[in-house]
Amino acid sequence: MLRRFHTAVLEKNETCEHAFATEPMECGWASEATWFLRVAELDAGTMLHGQAQVSPDGLGWCDKAGAALAVPAIGLYQLEVRHFGGWLRLRCDVRGDAPRVKLTIYLALKE
Repeated sequence: MLRRFHTAVLEKNETCEHAFATEPMECGWASEATWFLRVAELDAGTMLHGQAQVSPDGLGWCDKAGAALAVPAIGLYQLEVRHFGGWLRLRCDVRGDAPRVKLTIYLALKE
């Protein structure tokens, strides 16, 4: 049997200077999810924190326990999530004196 697989690009070469959340994705059919963050630029003194969030309806959100990521430098990072509800999104905090990050965010879902 072939497994179902879907990858969504939620942010593409976006420059961010403050906290944001990705668009919600309905993914109750998937048994696992992996966030990929490709950081192309990260200004000196900037720290990016990602936190997976879950929701039963895509309206109200809570942090997924144990599903957080700190990004200290340019590169490709992953955050795996299992045992989630029907909806996922990634909340990102961009911190620093004059924070700025340029990144692409993917969500890969697999049944």
